[in-house]
Order: sequence, then structure tokens, then C-alpha cells
Amino acid sequence: MFPIRDNIQSRRWPVVNLLIILVNVAVFVNYFSMSERALDQFILSWSVVPERFWGALDRPALLPLQVATLFSGMFMHGGLLHIAGNMWFLWIFGDNIEDRLGHLRYLLFYLATGLIATASELFASPHSAIPMLGASGAVAGVLGAYLWWYPRARVQTLVPIFIFLQFMELPAVLFLGLWFVMQILGSLGGEGGVAWYAHIFGFIGGLLLSMLATRPPPRPIRPLPASRNIYRRR
Repeated sequence: MFPIRDNIQSRRWPVVNLLIILVNVAVFVNYFSMSERALDQFILSWSVVPERFWGALDRPALLPLQVATLFSGMFMHGGLLHIAGNMWFLWIFGDNIEDRLGHLRYLLFYLATGLIATASELFASPHSAIPMLGASGAVAGVLGAYLWWYPRARVQTLVPIFIFLQFMELPAVLFLGLWFVMQILGSLGGEGGVAWYAHIFGFIGGLLLSMLATRPPPRPIRPLPASRNIYRRR
């Protein structure tokens, strides 16, 4: 399934969402100015490597750089399809979450869900020497928030049916629910090269954080009785 657009109109210009997309694209475009060797070194240095991250806990001098990779890894991608898919999902769904949270809170939310997603992979594969990179975990957090706040939105979707492609307008709760199920099935299938746990826990993290960010409606103020002799003796 591939989303084309949704029917929720943002009330404000999604400045932060656009900046996040631009930073991701700028980092990816910069790859083309590097030699193959330099690019490999760049990715190895600034992506998250679980084995190296946990090893830095015993070497405090290396820890700041490893903590920095938790953030830098969110803005790096492994290929054109990788970045195109992530940025398109972010373009479709991220503006509404920024509209809901406001600019600064959206940025903090995005980074927080990205950290939650990365942490899930660090704990799931602590001895892995494979670099982890990509915005997928943070984007999954945005999808979780969208499910909470806009379950009744409509998402125009390109759906493959056998050898045909069909445009269908799906409720957001169905589209995102199916997306989440696909991530779970992917993790059970053991398909390599994809950080399934980052997708799953990023989505759950975004859902839970959006629940916490939802303010309950204020209690109605009861008017005082009309009587003038309202007082308490003491």
C-alpha cells in the first residue's frame, strides 16, 4: 500500500516538518560528493552500531560520539527508495501532527520517537555490528500519533491487487492498522536489512506519547446559586 494524500488540511505552515525533510535530503545528496570509501566511512562513523554503542559504556571518552549517532542516524538513509519512502510518508502525515502539537513540540516528539525506535533495536540486537540508519522509526512515531488523533481521516491509497494497481480511499485507522500488521509480520518473517523493531516500537511510542500529549477537556464551572445569602460561618 502506498499513500497518495489524506483529507486533513493543516491550519499552519509545517515549517519543522519541511526542515526535517530538507535535512534528510541534503544529507543524502551529499553522499554523491563522496568517494565510495569516504561514504562507507561516513556511514560507519555517524550511524548507530549496537556493538559499538554498548562497548562505549566502558570507555567514557567514546560515549559522547555514540550518543550523537542516536540523532545523526535519524537523518541518514541507505538508498534512494529508503529515503523516498520515508520522506513521502512524513510529507503526507507529518504536517498534521505538527499542526496539532505546534512547531517545537513536534520537533521534540519526532526526536523522541526516533530515540525510542533506536533503543528498541539496541536492546533487541546488542551484539550487532551492522550500522542502523534511517528516519523510519521517527516516521513510524508520526504514524502512531496520526492514528490517535485522526483515525477517521481518509487516505487515498494505491493498493496492489494481484497484477493491478487500484486507487482506494481508506480510513486512516484501516490504513495504519494494516501498515502496523505488516511490520509485525515482517519481524516474524525475519527479513534481513530492515529494522522491524524500530518500526514497531516507534509506532507504539508515537501512539503513547500522543495519548499523553492530549489534554483532557476542562471541567465545566458550575454557576453559583442565585441566592445572595451564600456564605459559610466560622
